[in-house]
Amino acid sequence: MKICVMPGDGIGREIVVQALRVLDKVAATYGKKFETEEALIGGCAIDATGSPLPEATVRLCKAADAVLLGAVGGPKWDAIDPAIRPERGLLGIRKELGLFANLRPASLFPELKHACFLRPDIVERGIDLLVVRELTGGAYFGTPKGVEVRDGERVGFNNMIYSEHEISRIAKVGFEAARKRRKQLCSVDKANVLDVSRLWREVVIEVSQDYPDVELSHMYVDNAAMQLVRDPSQFDVIVTENLFGDILSDEASVITGSIGMLPSASLGAGNPGLFEPIHGSAPDIAGQNKANPLATILSVAMLLRYSSTEKTGDMTAVAAAIEGAVQKTLSQGYRTGDIREPGCKLVGCVEMADAVLANL
Repeated sequence: MKICVMPGDGIGREIVVQALRVLDKVAATYGKKFETEEALIGGCAIDATGSPLPEATVRLCKAADAVLLGAVGGPKWDAIDPAIRPERGLLGIRKELGLFANLRPASLFPELKHACFLRPDIVERGIDLLVVRELTGGAYFGTPKGVEVRDGERVGFNNMIYSEHEISRIAKVGFEAARKRRKQLCSVDKANVLDVSRLWREVVIEVSQDYPDVELSHMYVDNAAMQLVRDPSQFDVIVTENLFGDILSDEASVITGSIGMLPSASLGAGNPGLFEPIHGSAPDIAGQNKANPLATILSVAMLLRYSSTEKTGDMTAVAAAIEGAVQKTLSQGYRTGDIREPGCKLVGCVEMADAVLANL
Protein backbone atom coordinates (compact mmCIF):
# COMPACT_ATOMS: atom_id res chain seq x y z
CA MET A 1 0.00 0.00 0.00
CA LYS A 2 1.31 3.42 -0.97
CA ILE A 3 0.61 6.07 1.67
CA CYS A 4 1.19 9.79 1.22
CA VAL A 5 2.10 11.21 4.63
CA MET A 6 1.44 14.89 5.39
CA PRO A 7 2.58 15.72 8.95
CA GLY A 8 1.61 19.39 8.58
CA ASP A 9 2.08 21.87 11.40
CA GLY A 10 2.35 22.09 15.19
CA ILE A 11 2.16 18.67 16.82
CA GLY A 12 1.45 17.10 13.44
CA ARG A 13 4.94 15.74 12.93
CA GLU A 14 5.17 14.27 16.45
CA ILE A 15 1.91 12.36 16.27
CA VAL A 16 2.44 11.17 12.69
CA VAL A 17 5.86 9.77 13.60
CA GLN A 18 4.22 7.62 16.28
CA ALA A 19 1.49 6.52 13.89
CA LEU A 20 4.12 5.42 11.37
CA ARG A 21 5.75 3.31 14.09
CA VAL A 22 2.43 1.49 14.39
CA LEU A 23 2.40 0.89 10.63
CA ASP A 24 5.93 -0.53 10.89
CA LYS A 25 4.76 -2.89 13.62
CA VAL A 26 1.77 -3.95 11.52
CA ALA A 27 4.09 -4.64 8.58
CA ALA A 28 6.38 -6.78 10.71
CA THR A 29 3.61 -8.63 12.55
CA TYR A 30 1.10 -9.22 9.75
CA GLY A 31 3.38 -9.46 6.73
CA LYS A 32 2.06 -6.28 5.09
CA LYS A 33 4.12 -3.80 3.09
CA PHE A 34 3.68 -0.04 3.22
CA GLU A 35 5.48 2.51 1.08
CA THR A 36 5.32 6.04 2.52
CA GLU A 37 6.26 9.34 0.94
CA GLU A 38 6.06 12.68 2.72
CA ALA A 39 4.42 15.82 1.32
CA LEU A 40 3.89 19.41 2.48
CA ILE A 41 0.54 20.92 3.43
CA GLY A 42 -0.62 23.91 5.47
CA GLY A 43 1.69 26.41 7.13
CA CYS A 44 4.91 24.51 6.48
CA ALA A 45 3.97 24.37 2.80
CA ILE A 46 3.38 28.13 2.77
CA ASP A 47 6.82 28.69 4.30
CA ALA A 48 8.49 26.42 1.76
CA THR A 49 6.55 27.17 -1.43
CA GLY A 50 4.18 30.09 -0.80
CA SER A 51 1.14 27.82 -1.19
CA PRO A 52 -0.77 25.79 1.45
CA LEU A 53 -1.23 23.02 -1.15
CA PRO A 54 1.67 22.69 -3.60
CA GLU A 55 1.09 20.87 -6.88
CA ALA A 56 3.68 18.29 -5.88
CA THR A 57 1.53 17.37 -2.86
CA VAL A 58 -1.56 16.93 -5.02
CA ARG A 59 0.35 14.62 -7.38
CA LEU A 60 1.68 12.47 -4.53
CA CYS A 61 -1.77 12.19 -2.95
CA LYS A 62 -3.42 11.16 -6.21
CA ALA A 63 -0.77 8.49 -6.79
CA ALA A 64 -1.28 6.99 -3.32
CA ASP A 65 -3.67 4.34 -1.99
CA ALA A 66 -4.31 6.43 1.14
CA VAL A 67 -3.31 9.74 2.70
CA LEU A 68 -2.39 10.25 6.37
CA LEU A 69 -2.54 13.80 7.73
CA GLY A 70 -1.35 15.24 11.04
CA ALA A 71 -2.66 18.78 11.56
CA VAL A 72 -2.55 22.18 9.85
CA GLY A 73 -2.43 25.79 10.99
CA GLY A 74 -1.18 27.88 13.85
CA PRO A 75 -0.91 31.50 15.02
CA LYS A 76 2.19 32.03 12.89
CA TRP A 77 -0.05 32.24 9.81
CA ASP A 78 -3.12 33.95 11.30
CA ALA A 79 -2.38 37.35 9.77
CA ILE A 80 -1.71 36.26 6.18
CA ASP A 81 -4.08 36.58 3.23
CA PRO A 82 -7.18 34.40 3.97
CA ALA A 83 -6.94 33.04 0.43
CA ILE A 84 -3.72 31.20 1.31
CA ARG A 85 -4.33 30.34 4.97
CA PRO A 86 -3.07 26.86 6.00
CA GLU A 87 -6.64 25.57 6.26
CA ARG A 88 -7.06 26.25 2.54
CA GLY A 89 -4.66 23.38 1.97
CA LEU A 90 -6.99 20.96 3.74
CA LEU A 91 -10.07 22.19 1.86
CA GLY A 92 -8.10 22.05 -1.37
CA ILE A 93 -6.92 18.47 -1.05
CA ARG A 94 -10.45 17.32 -0.18
CA LYS A 95 -11.64 18.92 -3.42
CA GLU A 96 -8.75 17.59 -5.51
CA LEU A 97 -9.36 14.03 -4.30
CA GLY A 98 -13.15 14.27 -4.59
CA LEU A 99 -13.65 13.38 -0.93
CA PHE A 100 -17.40 13.79 -0.51
CA ALA A 101 -17.91 11.67 2.64
CA ASN A 102 -16.52 12.45 6.07
CA LEU A 103 -16.73 9.63 8.62
CA ARG A 104 -16.23 10.67 12.21
CA PRO A 105 -16.74 8.08 14.96
CA ALA A 106 -17.55 9.26 18.46
CA SER A 107 -16.83 6.45 20.89
CA LEU A 108 -16.30 6.60 24.61
CA PHE A 109 -13.74 4.17 25.91
CA PRO A 110 -15.01 2.86 29.27
CA GLU A 111 -11.61 3.71 30.73
CA LEU A 112 -12.24 7.40 29.93
CA LYS A 113 -15.82 7.74 31.12
CA HIS A 114 -14.62 10.15 33.83
CA ALA A 115 -13.81 12.64 31.06
CA CYS A 116 -17.30 12.61 29.52
CA PHE A 117 -19.24 15.83 30.00
CA LEU A 118 -22.59 14.08 30.39
CA ARG A 119 -24.35 12.84 33.55
CA PRO A 120 -23.10 9.48 34.90
CA ASP A 121 -26.44 7.76 34.22
CA ILE A 122 -26.23 8.80 30.56
CA VAL A 123 -22.59 7.75 30.32
CA GLU A 124 -23.43 4.28 31.63
CA ARG A 125 -25.60 3.67 28.55
CA GLY A 126 -22.50 4.06 26.39
CA ILE A 127 -21.53 6.23 23.43
CA ASP A 128 -20.63 4.53 20.15
CA LEU A 129 -21.86 6.36 17.07
CA LEU A 130 -20.65 7.38 13.63
CA VAL A 131 -21.46 10.67 11.90
CA VAL A 132 -21.38 10.48 8.09
CA ARG A 133 -21.17 14.04 6.79
CA GLU A 134 -21.50 15.14 3.17
CA LEU A 135 -18.33 17.11 2.55
CA THR A 136 -18.36 18.85 -0.83
CA GLY A 137 -21.84 20.37 -1.21
CA GLY A 138 -24.40 22.43 0.65
CA ALA A 139 -24.00 25.99 1.86
CA TYR A 140 -20.20 25.75 2.07
CA PHE A 141 -19.81 25.23 -1.67
CA GLY A 142 -23.11 26.39 -3.20
CA THR A 143 -23.31 29.34 -5.56
CA PRO A 144 -24.23 32.13 -5.80
CA LYS A 145 -22.53 33.35 -2.66
CA GLY A 146 -20.97 36.57 -1.46
CA VAL A 147 -21.56 39.96 0.11
CA GLU A 148 -23.04 42.86 -1.84
CA VAL A 149 -24.82 46.15 -1.24
CA ARG A 150 -28.60 46.21 -1.68
CA ASP A 151 -30.68 49.30 -1.00
CA GLY A 152 -27.76 50.93 0.74
CA GLU A 153 -26.85 48.09 3.13
CA ARG A 154 -24.56 45.06 3.00
CA VAL A 155 -26.19 41.69 2.39
CA GLY A 156 -24.45 38.34 2.77
CA PHE A 157 -25.76 35.17 1.13
CA ASN A 158 -24.88 31.52 0.61
CA ASN A 159 -26.81 28.96 -1.40
CA MET A 160 -27.54 25.59 0.26
CA ILE A 161 -27.88 23.39 -2.81
CA TYR A 162 -27.81 19.63 -3.40
CA SER A 163 -28.38 17.56 -6.50
CA GLU A 164 -30.00 14.16 -6.40
CA HIS A 165 -26.78 12.25 -7.14
CA GLU A 166 -24.92 14.03 -4.31
CA ILE A 167 -27.57 12.98 -1.80
CA SER A 168 -27.77 9.45 -3.15
CA ARG A 169 -24.03 8.76 -2.92
CA ILE A 170 -23.66 10.00 0.66
CA ALA A 171 -26.78 8.09 1.67
CA LYS A 172 -25.21 4.90 0.29
CA VAL A 173 -22.09 5.53 2.39
CA GLY A 174 -24.31 5.89 5.44
CA PHE A 175 -26.26 2.71 4.72
CA GLU A 176 -23.09 0.71 4.03
CA ALA A 177 -21.56 1.93 7.29
CA ALA A 178 -24.71 1.05 9.24
CA ARG A 179 -24.76 -2.40 7.63
CA LYS A 180 -21.32 -3.06 9.16
CA ARG A 181 -22.38 -1.81 12.59
CA ARG A 182 -25.75 -2.16 14.34
CA LYS A 183 -27.85 -1.65 11.18
CA GLN A 184 -29.50 1.61 12.26
CA LEU A 185 -29.29 4.81 10.20
CA CYS A 186 -30.69 8.18 11.25
CA SER A 187 -30.92 10.76 8.47
CA VAL A 188 -30.80 14.31 9.82
CA ASP A 189 -32.36 17.21 7.91
CA LYS A 190 -34.64 20.25 8.29
CA ALA A 191 -37.43 19.06 6.00
CA ASN A 192 -40.09 21.01 7.90
CA VAL A 193 -38.54 24.28 6.71
CA LEU A 194 -36.04 23.77 3.87
CA ASP A 195 -36.88 22.69 0.33
CA VAL A 196 -33.40 21.21 -0.07
CA SER A 197 -34.02 19.07 3.01
CA ARG A 198 -37.28 17.78 1.60
CA LEU A 199 -35.42 16.55 -1.46
CA TRP A 200 -32.74 15.12 0.86
CA ARG A 201 -35.34 13.07 2.74
CA GLU A 202 -37.03 11.84 -0.45
CA VAL A 203 -33.76 10.61 -1.95
CA VAL A 204 -32.60 8.94 1.27
CA ILE A 205 -35.91 7.05 1.43
CA GLU A 206 -35.46 5.96 -2.19
CA VAL A 207 -31.93 4.69 -1.50
CA SER A 208 -33.17 2.83 1.57
CA GLN A 209 -35.06 0.41 -0.70
CA ASP A 210 -31.69 -1.17 -1.52
CA TYR A 211 -30.95 -1.70 2.19
CA PRO A 212 -33.95 -3.51 3.68
CA ASP A 213 -31.74 -4.87 6.48
CA VAL A 214 -30.97 -1.34 7.78
CA GLU A 215 -33.54 0.46 9.95
CA LEU A 216 -33.96 4.04 8.68
CA SER A 217 -35.23 6.92 10.82
CA HIS A 218 -35.38 10.69 10.30
CA MET A 219 -34.74 13.54 12.70
CA TYR A 220 -34.75 17.32 12.39
CA VAL A 221 -31.33 18.80 13.05
CA ASP A 222 -32.38 20.85 16.09
CA ASN A 223 -33.83 17.75 17.73
CA ALA A 224 -30.74 15.74 16.80
CA ALA A 225 -28.54 18.29 18.56
CA MET A 226 -30.64 17.88 21.71
CA GLN A 227 -30.82 14.10 21.50
CA LEU A 228 -27.04 13.79 21.22
CA VAL A 229 -26.80 15.31 24.69
CA ARG A 230 -29.90 13.68 26.16
CA ASP A 231 -29.18 10.11 25.05
CA PRO A 232 -26.34 9.51 22.55
CA SER A 233 -26.70 5.74 23.03
CA GLN A 234 -29.78 5.81 20.76
CA PHE A 235 -27.63 6.55 17.70
CA ASP A 236 -25.69 4.10 15.56
CA VAL A 237 -24.97 5.97 12.30
CA ILE A 238 -26.07 9.52 11.51
CA VAL A 239 -26.01 10.75 7.89
CA THR A 240 -26.47 14.44 7.14
CA GLU A 241 -25.50 17.33 4.90
CA ASN A 242 -22.38 19.47 5.14
CA LEU A 243 -23.39 22.32 7.47
CA PHE A 244 -25.45 20.17 9.84
CA GLY A 245 -22.74 17.51 9.83
CA ASP A 246 -20.04 20.03 10.70
CA ILE A 247 -21.94 21.07 13.83
CA LEU A 248 -23.25 17.67 14.91
CA SER A 249 -19.93 15.85 14.46
CA ASP A 250 -18.21 18.44 16.66
CA GLU A 251 -20.93 18.07 19.27
CA ALA A 252 -20.72 14.29 19.16
CA SER A 253 -16.95 14.37 19.57
CA VAL A 254 -16.80 16.81 22.46
CA ILE A 255 -19.26 14.91 24.64
CA THR A 256 -16.74 12.06 24.80
CA GLY A 257 -14.43 14.33 26.79
CA SER A 258 -11.31 14.66 24.65
CA ILE A 259 -10.86 15.40 20.97
CA GLY A 260 -7.35 14.01 21.39
CA MET A 261 -8.86 10.53 21.14
CA LEU A 262 -10.93 10.72 17.97
CA PRO A 263 -9.96 9.83 14.38
CA SER A 264 -11.70 10.62 11.10
CA ALA A 265 -11.81 9.54 7.48
CA SER A 266 -12.73 11.45 4.34
CA LEU A 267 -13.62 9.19 1.41
CA GLY A 268 -14.44 9.55 -2.27
CA ALA A 269 -15.73 7.30 -5.02
CA GLY A 270 -12.39 5.89 -6.16
CA ASN A 271 -9.70 8.28 -5.06
CA PRO A 272 -7.46 7.65 -2.03
CA GLY A 273 -9.09 8.44 1.30
CA LEU A 274 -7.71 11.02 3.73
CA PHE A 275 -7.29 9.97 7.36
CA GLU A 276 -6.59 12.39 10.20
CA PRO A 277 -7.21 13.09 13.89
CA ILE A 278 -9.96 15.63 14.48
CA HIS A 279 -7.91 17.79 16.83
CA GLY A 280 -5.88 20.82 15.77
CA SER A 281 -2.17 21.55 15.59
CA ALA A 282 -1.87 22.55 19.30
CA PRO A 283 1.12 24.87 18.76
CA ASP A 284 1.30 25.60 22.50
CA ILE A 285 2.61 22.08 23.19
CA ALA A 286 4.38 21.37 19.89
CA GLY A 287 7.85 19.88 20.28
CA GLN A 288 7.42 19.14 23.97
CA ASN A 289 6.48 15.43 23.82
CA LYS A 290 3.08 16.24 25.36
CA ALA A 291 0.74 15.51 22.45
CA ASN A 292 -1.70 12.61 22.54
CA PRO A 293 -0.91 10.31 19.58
CA LEU A 294 -3.92 8.02 20.06
CA ALA A 295 -6.28 9.81 17.66
CA THR A 296 -3.67 9.54 14.92
CA ILE A 297 -2.99 5.90 15.74
CA LEU A 298 -6.74 5.25 15.56
CA SER A 299 -6.77 7.12 12.23
CA VAL A 300 -4.27 4.52 11.00
CA ALA A 301 -6.77 1.85 12.03
CA MET A 302 -9.45 3.60 9.96
CA LEU A 303 -6.98 3.87 7.07
CA LEU A 304 -6.42 0.12 7.10
CA ARG A 305 -10.14 -0.61 7.45
CA TYR A 306 -11.27 1.61 4.57
CA SER A 307 -8.26 1.46 2.21
CA SER A 308 -7.82 -2.28 1.82
CA THR A 309 -7.02 -3.28 -1.76
CA GLU A 310 -6.71 -6.53 -3.65
CA LYS A 311 -2.97 -6.30 -3.04
CA THR A 312 -3.27 -5.96 0.73
CA GLY A 313 -6.34 -8.07 1.35
CA ASP A 314 -8.99 -7.20 3.93
CA MET A 315 -7.32 -5.49 6.87
CA THR A 316 -10.37 -5.11 9.11
CA ALA A 317 -8.87 -7.54 11.64
CA VAL A 318 -5.61 -5.58 11.70
CA ALA A 319 -7.53 -2.36 12.31
CA ALA A 320 -9.41 -4.02 15.17
CA ALA A 321 -6.09 -5.17 16.65
CA ILE A 322 -4.82 -1.58 16.73
CA GLU A 323 -8.02 -0.38 18.36
CA GLY A 324 -7.76 -3.19 20.90
CA ALA A 325 -4.17 -2.24 21.68
CA VAL A 326 -5.25 1.36 22.32
CA GLN A 327 -8.00 0.24 24.69
CA LYS A 328 -5.63 -2.12 26.53
CA THR A 329 -3.14 0.74 26.92
CA LEU A 330 -5.85 2.89 28.49
CA SER A 331 -6.93 0.04 30.76
CA GLN A 332 -3.33 -0.14 32.00
CA GLY A 333 -3.64 3.46 33.19
CA TYR A 334 -1.46 5.26 30.64
CA ARG A 335 -2.58 8.86 30.09
CA THR A 336 -1.31 11.94 28.27
CA GLY A 337 -2.04 15.34 29.77
CA ASP A 338 -5.36 15.88 27.97
CA ILE A 339 -6.94 12.72 29.47
CA ARG A 340 -5.10 12.45 32.78
CA GLU A 341 -6.84 11.59 36.02
CA PRO A 342 -5.75 10.90 39.61
CA GLY A 343 -3.74 7.72 39.95
CA CYS A 344 -2.93 7.41 36.26
CA LYS A 345 0.48 6.97 34.63
CA LEU A 346 1.16 10.37 33.05
CA VAL A 347 3.26 9.83 29.92
CA GLY A 348 4.36 11.77 26.85
CA CYS A 349 3.64 11.27 23.19
CA VAL A 350 6.47 8.78 22.59
CA GLU A 351 5.80 6.78 25.75
CA MET A 352 2.11 6.44 24.95
CA ALA A 353 2.98 5.05 21.52
CA ASP A 354 5.52 2.71 23.15
CA ALA A 355 2.74 1.25 25.29
CA VAL A 356 0.42 0.78 22.30
CA LEU A 357 3.19 -0.96 20.35
CA ALA A 358 3.86 -3.29 23.25
CA ASN A 359 0.19 -4.21 23.42
CA LEU A 360 -0.10 -4.59 19.67
